[in-house]
Amino acid sequence: MAGHSKWSNIKHRKGRQDAKKGKIFTKLSKEIFQAVRDGGSDPTTNTNLRLAIEKAKQENMPNDNIERTMNKALGNIEGVTYEEIIYEGYAPHGVAVYVQALTDNKNRTAAEVRLAFNKNNGNLGESGCVAFMFARKGCLVFEKDRELDEEIVLLEAIEAGAEDVKTGTDAFEVITAPEDFEHVKQLLPNAIDSKPIFAEVTMLPSTTTTVNDEQAADIIQLIETLEDNDDVQNVYHNLEITD
Repeated sequence: MAGHSKWSNIKHRKGRQDAKKGKIFTKLSKEIFQAVRDGGSDPTTNTNLRLAIEKAKQENMPNDNIERTMNKALGNIEGVTYEEIIYEGYAPHGVAVYVQALTDNKNRTAAEVRLAFNKNNGNLGESGCVAFMFARKGCLVFEKDRELDEEIVLLEAIEAGAEDVKTGTDAFEVITAPEDFEHVKQLLPNAIDSKPIFAEVTMLPSTTTTVNDEQAADIIQLIETLEDNDDVQNVYHNLEITD
């Protein structure tokens, strides 16, 4: 077991998403749409589509919405296409920010993301300026309880193919390589008799930056401004958020 728990950061991001279900449904629909366009409508062969559908279901997106979006993508609507763009920079107080956007208008999105950084005392940087601080990983989070033994979680996770297990105050985080995520997600819950409260392929920071409460408020303001943009799919950062 190594590293620092990221569950507080994930809880904050999910809390923001839960507060704005309509907006997150719009973002998820866009992700599903583009996954179908890029790789077809079969989740068994289209990994990006499978992950997008699973994410949508975790957010309780109705099946009708998912099917409607897939059918719309299969209809080859003229002129509708999205491009993934990564923006990197720094929030106030030196916190790294990694932004994933899916847009049909690069110029509009670039201008809006730049404005968000500028208005919130951040700095939009060049490509690669913070990417090295993040790694794409599978992450499954299991809530701690009396019946879930730490040693058993570790042993079963490694047996299932996980890379690491991190222990927080209220949860276990199981970290996997992206390509092993599905396998671990299928095996581990049965092995430890516990369902994950979070399961997603995400971007995890290798190191975190700790600031005081006042500074954290400045950083969160930038993060929330970016998340409110319809073209922004995910905002990852290395701020250490505490309860």
